[in-house]
Amino acid sequence: MLPTFRPGLRFEWQYTVPPRATVPELYHDTPFCRDMPDVLATGYLVGMMELACLHGMMPYMNWPQEQSLGTMVSFSHFAPTPPGMTLTIRGEVTEVEARRVRFRLEAWDDVEPVCEGVHERCLIDSARFAEKMAKKRAAWCSEL
Repeated sequence: MLPTFRPGLRFEWQYTVPPRATVPELYHDTPFCRDMPDVLATGYLVGMMELACLHGMMPYMNWPQEQSLGTMVSFSHFAPTPPGMTLTIRGEVTEVEARRVRFRLEAWDDVEPVCEGVHERCLIDSARFAEKMAKKRAAWCSEL
């Protein structure tokens, strides 16, 4: 991570909500969800909030050797968004401590605010992480 990546850094990212991001489509294999409103699913919105942070970090990272993974989310989703609307997500880096980065985020659709909260990510070395996952898979496979 470049030293210029520090608290106070702000970013903005936009994303148009696809039909696959709605409750009935995202949870299509759960019968009662097929009858739910055709609006952006909270689970998908959380992913978009995470992705906005990753986009905000990318210019400061040695990609793909250095990446980040989400480790904590705390969001309030307080307004529905139909597919086709564009989300505008604004974020700010609030804390950088070793490999841990914390963000404050807000999201709006084309009409109103829809979400706010905090997110935390951890920087990883891609090669080292891949080695850890290979060991975990090998241990799991040996137990089958």
